Amino acid sequence: MDSYTKVRSSHSSLLNGGSPSVDEFNTCTRVPPSNSPVTTVTSGDIRCNVGGSKGVTGICAAPAGGNMTVEMHAQPGDRSFSNQAIEGNHFGPVIVYMSKVTDATTDPGSGSWLKADEEGYNSTTKKWGTDTLNSNCGHRSFTIPASISPGAYLSAGGAQLYMSCYQVNITGGGAASPAGVSFPGAYNATDPGILIDIYKPIIDYVIPGPAVFAE
Repeated sequence: MDSYTKVRSSHSSLLNGGSPSVDEFNTCTRVPPSNSPVTTVTSGDIRCNVGGSKGVTGICAAPAGGNMTVEMHAQPGDRSFSNQAIEGNHFGPVIVYMSKVTDATTDPGSGSWLKADEEGYNSTTKKWGTDTLNSNCGHRSFTIPASISPGAYLSAGGAQLYMSCYQVNITGGGAASPAGVSFPGAYNATDPGILIDIYKPIIDYVIPGPAVFAE
């Protein structure tokens, strides 16, 4: 059984799936055709971006309980440390989801998604998840839940309504198959974490979607 992960933010690529010494740039990434955002939360593109329902041939391996690092940039192929990953006034949260699937190379992402990681807005430092991303040259590391069952996953991640999906095979793990959410369906256009004026004072930002899966 395969799985995939999705990250919501600009052009994203899997940097490594558990081995820090292995650069798997675009090996198993469903790369979006442009750097334009998804503009409606009711579109199927909210899963893996435009054209993301079609898989690629590569699958990256990662152990349950281990770290996965994704790399996100506003412009495709731009991995320069001298450029901001998400330049300009593109502020917002960074969120990572995972969905267990049968075949990560063909699944369109219509199943259940658990939230694996998130960073929103810190009202004390006045920094967004995208600010942290810029400080780390577009790198975002998160811990794969140790208790999830092994197999194929789609992993999706990104910032704002930019996302990419990664095709991943999770090894080890336990027997947990946590309930998740569906896309579209998990977000509404009027959710406070989506319909927000980022140029007004923010006291308590509510990150879109469910809580991060707690083991």
